[in-house]
Amino acid sequence: MPQLDAVVRDIAEEMSQREDRGEVATYIPQLAHVDPGRFGLAVAAADGTIACAGDCDIPFSIQSISKVFTLTLALGVAGDQLWKRVGREPSGNAFNSIAQLELEKGVPRNPFINAGALAVTDVILSGHPPREALGEILRFIRFACQDDSVHIDEHVARSEKATGFRNVALANFMKSFGVLQNPVDYVLGTYFHHCAIAMNCRQLALAGRFLAHSGRNPDTNCSMVSPERARRINALMLTCGHYDGSGEFAYRVGLPGKSGVGGGILAVAPGQASIAVWAPGLDPTGNSHLGQIALEKLARRMKWSIFGE
Repeated sequence: MPQLDAVVRDIAEEMSQREDRGEVATYIPQLAHVDPGRFGLAVAAADGTIACAGDCDIPFSIQSISKVFTLTLALGVAGDQLWKRVGREPSGNAFNSIAQLELEKGVPRNPFINAGALAVTDVILSGHPPREALGEILRFIRFACQDDSVHIDEHVARSEKATGFRNVALANFMKSFGVLQNPVDYVLGTYFHHCAIAMNCRQLALAGRFLAHSGRNPDTNCSMVSPERARRINALMLTCGHYDGSGEFAYRVGLPGKSGVGGGILAVAPGQASIAVWAPGLDPTGNSHLGQIALEKLARRMKWSIFGE
């Protein structure tokens, strides 16, 4: 098998030369200022080594990648009762679509579309003030990556709040069906802030290791979730983690993954590695254009696809 460090460096060098970089998200004004020329890649391998290249130490807004961690927390709160509030099927629609909610009586298709993440956030709130819920989310992510410098970018959070009219509509629509139990403003405020968490590729790859190792942090050997729950989360990442581009990602990359409109992707090679890539330019489905290409190359060269070599 090729040396991981060399593969990561080669991929980062190739991505730095490409001109087809996609388009940065502009509907959140703060994200429109991000340099589309950035590219970072970090791989936290099973043996404890971390291979990094490019802009791997520059923080970026993880956006919807935070939904992996909020789902993990919500399952800890509600267990399988969570699935009465949100489904587990791919949506086939855009991440902020309201169309299916009306047909399905306010129950979102999965935890990774915006409506589903609002339902998950509502479960985490469980009657607590938003500040306490956000503190719990931040503590969990910081513990997962063993780095207390992970923080919320308040500029991004304010930018999301100022322009998040579609999310406001989704939350109110779900509230009308009784799917949300906490005040809509609490749910939205918590949601906007956890999407505005800033991390770099190194931190994000480390934070995802428990999903690659049957729910355990390989450094501390601490169990963060059960092996079954880690497997279930990975399954949802594979089928729903890239919105209506999830099938294409599974076909090309063959790994569970979760994208964010900040240009990041967290991917999991079970038993092998946790991977974070950042390239701010997006494709038409809202997923990192170069990030997907880089992960496809990495999975192929390292023979990490869950579907075989």
